[in-house]
Amino acid sequence: MSVTTVNPTTGAELTTYESHDDAAVDRLLSAAHPATARWGLRALDARTAVVERLSAVLRERAADISALITAEMGKPLAEAAGEVEKAAATAGFYVGHAGEFLRDTAVEIDGADAWVAREPLGLVLAVMPWNFPLWQAMRFAIPAIIAGNGVFLKHSPNVTGSALLIQELWEQAGLPSGVFTTIVVEESRVLGVTERLIADDRIAGVTLTGSNRAGSAVGAAAGRMIKPSVLELGGSDAYVVLSDADVPAAAAAAVRARFLNAGQSCVCAKRFIVESTVADEFTEVFVAGVKALVVGDPAAAGTQMGPCARADLRATIARQVDESVAAGARALTGGTALPGPGYFYEPTVLAGTAPGMPAFDEETFGPLAALSVAADEEEAADLATATRFGLGLSVWSQDPARAATFARQIPTGVAFLNSMVVSDPRLPFGGTRQSGYGRELSGIGMLEFVNTRTYWSAR
Repeated sequence: MSVTTVNPTTGAELTTYESHDDAAVDRLLSAAHPATARWGLRALDARTAVVERLSAVLRERAADISALITAEMGKPLAEAAGEVEKAAATAGFYVGHAGEFLRDTAVEIDGADAWVAREPLGLVLAVMPWNFPLWQAMRFAIPAIIAGNGVFLKHSPNVTGSALLIQELWEQAGLPSGVFTTIVVEESRVLGVTERLIADDRIAGVTLTGSNRAGSAVGAAAGRMIKPSVLELGGSDAYVVLSDADVPAAAAAAVRARFLNAGQSCVCAKRFIVESTVADEFTEVFVAGVKALVVGDPAAAGTQMGPCARADLRATIARQVDESVAAGARALTGGTALPGPGYFYEPTVLAGTAPGMPAFDEETFGPLAALSVAADEEEAADLATATRFGLGLSVWSQDPARAATFARQIPTGVAFLNSMVVSDPRLPFGGTRQSGYGRELSGIGMLEFVNTRTYWSAR
């Protein structure tokens, strides 16, 4: 059994890796469980020292990490380098704040000394996606490991090289063997292996970033075993431009908000909802910005957008475009796959999108922007809420109070005013509705996988 990675820029095979059969997975689990128990007993200072070294290792090896990310999933080198730096900065953030987040809290009770402690939960299964091969895994692993947990990583097969490199980086930083473990599992076995791991008593909890289908399966398996889980699932984020917005600024930011990472992000803006009085101006500036994007070899200087990460992903975008156009949408730019090798698709803007069209209803995980015009603010709110997802929201208005009032009507995990949606280690991140539950990042995210334990000592 094996996994072969493919370069999405050329379609050529990169590397073939031997996958772990069930017996090998069990051997790794048997080593990871006691290693994690020992790690959790180490002093916090010892744990933070390893994470501090990890931050330095990430920066020292940024060039080779970035090159591998670009080769395996096709994002421009500059974006891959940004992913590495963000992980390094997040490590530094938790080194500086772990003591605050994890400290014991005394509680005054007559006749007793009482306190609340935050203690590690154990070995956590992490099921991670391919679109941010380093960042997605590290944004969970860094706080989990500094809290005293271990990580058992099942990464996406098409970024297997990155997954194995992440384990190498942790061990280079001094993390004991077994505390972070990467397993290699081919796609056909992922569901079965994941469910068996969740059912194993040595796994204390599970976190998943991925599709709704995967999240449903993992959440159900965790529920059956009464184990904690965090699910960060899909998104169809609304990017709302109100009538008093700074339209040129909103349109310029919209290009990056949609086409960063070739649109392959849960929190990329997907649905652009613009009040009618500014719709023409926004559309003109936005489409011009999309047309100006430099699409090409992601390893070349100056490239702003690379290919879709896999052939099936490009095929899905093509279907969503074709079916939406057949339902009445209009392509203002793009709308076809680019000829030649690799999995390139034109940056595409569809106008006239509405509920009932795939470009509006489905998560569009690629370079496709769905543009809708709202008659007024009330219709804009109706369109923004016409989705089963609830991850991010961006609202543009020169009146921050108006933007905040509008945002309160839309149920999402995060709301950004006059800015595109991003994740930041200082703030909790996650979704509502079909976008999942639980939070990552900040102190709140760190505490998702700790045992909040009550101590009572009678006097």
